[in-house]
Amino acid sequence: MSHPATIKLSVLDVAPVWNGSSQAQALRDTLQLAPKVEGLGYHRYWVAEHHNTLSIASSSPPVLVAELANATSTLRVGSGGVLLPNHPPLVVAEQFGTLEALHPARIDLGLGRASGTDPVTAMALRRAGGGGDFRQQIAELEGYFADRGGGEDPRSGAVAVPAPGHRPGMWVLGSSPASARLAAELGMPYAFAHHIAPQNAVQSLNLYRREFRASVHLEQPYSIIASSVIVADTGERARLLAGPLTVIGLQLRTTGTSGPMLGPEEAAAYPFTPLERQIVGEGSGHHLVGDPEAVGRGVRDLLAATRADELMALTMVHDPAERLRSYELLTEIVPLAAPSLA
Repeated sequence: MSHPATIKLSVLDVAPVWNGSSQAQALRDTLQLAPKVEGLGYHRYWVAEHHNTLSIASSSPPVLVAELANATSTLRVGSGGVLLPNHPPLVVAEQFGTLEALHPARIDLGLGRASGTDPVTAMALRRAGGGGDFRQQIAELEGYFADRGGGEDPRSGAVAVPAPGHRPGMWVLGSSPASARLAAELGMPYAFAHHIAPQNAVQSLNLYRREFRASVHLEQPYSIIASSVIVADTGERARLLAGPLTVIGLQLRTTGTSGPMLGPEEAAAYPFTPLERQIVGEGSGHHLVGDPEAVGRGVRDLLAATRADELMALTMVHDPAERLRSYELLTEIVPLAAPSLA
């Protein structure tokens, strides 16, 4: 099966915090970027939930989504994702029901089953009543958006005002065949994190399409492939801009934590040991980094292999102008599909 000549392009953002800057500036950068990529024709803009990570400021997706919706007019905005075990489904339904009521047909609620943090922070988050089985949490959440309260959960007779009648676009997020199978069984759209587990992409998306069951909300399978993408006018410049990803990837893989992200020149001067160079070499091969020709080939190969319906680019670049330039070049590489509400 060949992939269509046009495809929807979207943005995944984590509000990266750069060395010498601040978390507040990272959030402002996100709010300034969204209307600019909207002007380039991008389809949706998602922010990801992380906690206790000094290099990422997107700890509260619903708050940030509200600001993004107010800063734009045509983009679908949402979570990529809300990590459902961290939150009572009632609260999530209230938050995203409110967002959908205020911005009809523009809100997405991507749902993940990970914690997005270290074990100690996860325990602190889950003291509020989250946790539990992911499938059951999704069912409870669906109930709040319908007219039956919290679904089949006998503890959930409450109405999540104003969620009933204001269901956002709901997605299953994941990086494994297990998440793909769940999305297929529930008849939900599926977003795969290629930047996290590229080795699982083809198997997971093939499984999702093969086992998909139509639902009242989705008749045919629909998938996003989210990937790390950095495009610059030259390959040399793109590789320099991608240097901070190499350093932070090393930090996360070796210590599990990271501070603010280094700038490209700082990253270029980082004193890697031979073992560290081997580690980062193993972890960076799945990034789409280079000049337009090289990234174009990578994108075409990725879409042909996964047959995803939409490409979502995570572009962590230090300079806002060069970050925007990467998104601009990507639209020249990948012809945009016509906008829609899907």
